[in-house]
Parts: sequence; C-alpha cells; structure tokens
Amino acid sequence: MALYAAAAAVLAGVENRQGSLKGLVYASNFQNVKQLYALVCETQRYSAVLDAVIASAGLLRAEKKLRPHLAKVLVFELLLGKGFRGGGGRWKPLLARHQARLKAELARLKVHRGVSRNEDLLEVGSKLGPASQVPRFVRVNTLKTCPDDVVDYFKRQGFSYQGRASSLEELRALKGKHFALDLLLPELLVFPAQTDLHEHPLYQAGHLILQDKASCLPAMLLAPPPGSHVIDACAAPGNKTSHLAAILKNQGKIFAFDLDAKRLASMATLLARAGVSCCELAEEDFLAVSPSDTRYAQVQYILLDPSCSGSGMLSRQLEEPAAEPPSKERLCALSAFQLRVLRHALSFPALQRLVYSTCSLCQEENEDVVRDALQQSLRPFRLVPILPSWPHRGLDTFPGAEHCLRASPETTLTGGFFVAVIERAEVLSSASLAEVPTPAPVPSPVPKRKRRRKAVASEGT
Repeated sequence: MALYAAAAAVLAGVENRQGSLKGLVYASNFQNVKQLYALVCETQRYSAVLDAVIASAGLLRAEKKLRPHLAKVLVFELLLGKGFRGGGGRWKPLLARHQARLKAELARLKVHRGVSRNEDLLEVGSKLGPASQVPRFVRVNTLKTCPDDVVDYFKRQGFSYQGRASSLEELRALKGKHFALDLLLPELLVFPAQTDLHEHPLYQAGHLILQDKASCLPAMLLAPPPGSHVIDACAAPGNKTSHLAAILKNQGKIFAFDLDAKRLASMATLLARAGVSCCELAEEDFLAVSPSDTRYAQVQYILLDPSCSGSGMLSRQLEEPAAEPPSKERLCALSAFQLRVLRHALSFPALQRLVYSTCSLCQEENEDVVRDALQQSLRPFRLVPILPSWPHRGLDTFPGAEHCLRASPETTLTGGFFVAVIERAEVLSSASLAEVPTPAPVPSPVPKRKRRRKAVASEGT
C-alpha cells in the first residue's frame, strides 16, 4: 500500500540525512500526512526492537525482495501497531507467512530482557514521556457552531461527555470515548491522548480546530473586541489567526503576514474552511511593514508568535525525545531576530496591547527577549499580570517576569509554550494593573441555550 511505501521512504531519508522526519513527511505528497507522520514516528521509536525481531526471525533472508525499511514498517504494524490498515494489500499475505515466527521472537525478546510490556523494551530515551500523555485539545470554531451543539453531536456518536473539568488530573484520566470541557477555555473540548479527529466530518467542515491548549492562549489573552484592527505578525499556519477571527466575530480587520508562500497558501485554505472573512493575507516580511502606513493607523492589537527553536513543540518531543537543546549560536541568532521583530511591533503608533509567544522552552527566546524589548522601547509599555491561577510562571530573571506564562506537558498538560502580554502603560490605571480582566469562568456543565441552535454540519462540506 502507498502508506507503507511512503513510510519506508521517509525512514530511509532520515537515515541518509536527507532532511528531518517531519520535513520528509510533508514533502512526501502522501495525502494523509498526519497518519503517515504517526506511523513513521512510532516505527522509528521501536526501531532497535524491530531490527532485533526481524533479524532473529530471518525475515529478510526469507524474503529477499523485501527492503529493510519497508520490512520495519510492516512488522511494526503487524506486532505493535493497529494491524494492516485498509486490508494490507499484497503485504498482508507475505507477513502472514512469517507471523508466528515474528511473534515468537518478540515474546522471546521480552523474556530475555525480563519485561512483559512492549513499551518496556524501549531504551530510556525512547520511552513515551509526558508529551505522549497530553490530551487531544479541540477548539470549537464559534464562527460556524457553538460548544453545546458540538457536545450534542459527539454524544449522538456514542461519546460520553464529562462536563467541565475541575482539574488537570481529570483531563489526564480521560480514556476511550470520554471527553470533557476544558477548565479554562470555554470553547475547548478535551479528548484522550492519541484521539485522531482528522477524518471527522466536523473537522473537515471547519467546525473544529485541532489546536493545543497552550496555542489557544495568545489569541484569548489578546482579546481584541469585535470591530478592532489586529496584526498577526507571523501568521502561518493560521490556527491563531482563525481564533482571533472567532473572537472578533469576523467584525473588524486582521492583517496577517508571513514570508513563506507555501505555508501562506495552506493558511488561506484553513481560513476559508473556518469561515474567516475579516482577514487580509500578505506574503510579506513583517519587519518590512511600515508602522506609519495609514492602513495600520487603527491597529491597537498585535499578536506576535515569531520563528523560534520549537524546543517545546510536542511533535519534536515525541519524534526526538532525547534531542539535544538548541545550540548557543542558534539561540543567539533567533533571539536577535525575535527582539528586532518585537521592538518593531511595539513601534506601531496606535498599539495598546500585544501578545508575544513562542513554542520554545529557552530563556534566551522568552524572558530575555521581553526584558530587552521593554528596556529598549521608546514608548512606555509594561507587562500585564494574567491568569493568576496558571501554575507555571515566567522564570525569575527580572522584576515582573512572573507575569509571563510558561507551559509544559509536566505542569500544564500542554505543549511547551511561553506567553507575555504587554500593554501601553498609560492605558492601565493602578487599579487595572491589580485586576487585569481574565476570561470569565466557564459554567459547568455547558448551559443549554434558549434560542434555537445553529445546525451542525454532519457531512464534510
């Protein structure tokens, strides 16, 4: 089947250093990149185990036309995966001839190493860590539907709704077809880890956005009221942009910039599917955008999520659990760029509120950039204290850094993330600094609306 051939090609490319695993997956032209990525990651994680089983069973000696990388993918599916998807094509009868031998060698390996579970065969660096336990967060796109209608839809599909979660432990304990409402974000549903909704009709229709909880924080904390003019400075792939549009209720204007034409084209497709109509896309370097341009004279809100090391990304933690941290040289180059773009954003004359975020764990890209930008700004800006109950705060590297947020699989059950909210000083009174508005608490369970509900699409259109 094409899936297994594509997975084998990616594994060979990674081994031959032709690119990163994720880059090779997206360059493969395989239609379902999420499915391919998951298969390749898991096969690679068990690579040493699979090599040992294949060698002991003599599979490659018996099937001389079977290439090693393809054999590894097929044996993973047979012994450790979901079985042959779509029937397995011509590979299923080939592997069936060796199935008993392969299973016997896997069992022998467990006995030899004194373990009972497949997971225990892995080396320490390859075992699933906290990143693998992060739930599947699903943001309801309020431009097209509402949370209670989506909840009803899933309940009709046999899912069990647990209401609003009261703790991270409740989210961590979700299993099977149980799901809940997030304890902080009122439009965020939470499913068990590894739940795959890419083929779900509501996702394909743009009613659902598959977006990590930490990635939802920037737009939520920027909180532009409907009618505002907003800049999304480094916008692709577009999840945060679509979230901004939902908060604006498509009323106002989002100026979204990105230099990567391919990513911008994918973003345009995402925004169209999500029903976003208030966004103006530009293939342009945000640093080249003039703050004095009259088109941006009314921009009071900026979301800045610049290029970063990505050291907090869940996909990287799962793909390379023992990866080395970014080099000092790379961090120096990235932080210099991030500081430059943040200072540029703070120079827009009408700016009142800005959110700076990264999916990095590194102080150089986070607290250090925010500290230097505030010190160097010619206008009076200050950090805003936000979400006082959030358990993971900024590193204590300068006064006020505790107002920033950090996120991680261990502390917040999300991807690794950093968020800082910056406001023009004169718009904050001493009282407002003490009580910066935060999102209203979500009632539990989601209340039934008295007005007639919008219809939720049941097909992928």
